[in-house]
Amino acid sequence: MNDVRVLLVDDHPVVRAGLAGMLAAASGIQVVGEAADGRSAIRLAAECRPDVVLMDLRMPGLDGVAATTVLRDTYPGVRVVVLTTYDGDRDILRAVEAGAAGYLLKDATAAELAHAVRAAARGETVLAPAAASRLFDRMRQPPAESLTARETEVLRLVADGLSNGQIGQQLRIAEATVKTHLLRVYAKLGVDDRTRAVTVAIARGLIPVPSA
Repeated sequence: MNDVRVLLVDDHPVVRAGLAGMLAAASGIQVVGEAADGRSAIRLAAECRPDVVLMDLRMPGLDGVAATTVLRDTYPGVRVVVLTTYDGDRDILRAVEAGAAGYLLKDATAAELAHAVRAAARGETVLAPAAASRLFDRMRQPPAESLTARETEVLRLVADGLSNGQIGQQLRIAEATVKTHLLRVYAKLGVDDRTRAVTVAIARGLIPVPSA
């Protein structure tokens, strides 16, 4: 299995050096580039082709939220995990709405950081407990239309990082049927992709937080 390719984005060189050192000790993870701002991150993403981008939230010029939006639209396969000192409701919500696959605080341990990188690369959603709590409080509301048992089952497997094909095999249904269920879930939750569907569903208590 190939190493998970990681791009570090932070305007503080000491922070980038610290993150690089923490990840260097983790097996299966390779830091392929470092950027000091959002514009540099977008440029380097084209050159380095990372699997995961660890993105600072507040930077001069193009900030982390704007850079995340561009990366998500330009490179749909790249997973962005916001790594910041800020855990305010608005900051977290902005990052998630921009398409971030996760939100971690900079007090995360080396083990937590490595786990988050690997989980994001597998397609899972990663939220620090403090960030998850604030996000749930901000977003929790009764769903306009409840999910069916099958839709809930499909979404729980999406949260676990399974592809449509893998979900179909596990549930013994066609992959096209899985896609149909997901489209209905998107419509009911008012989202347009897998990451946001999982995040909103967790926030509303429709599915549990994926186990580590």
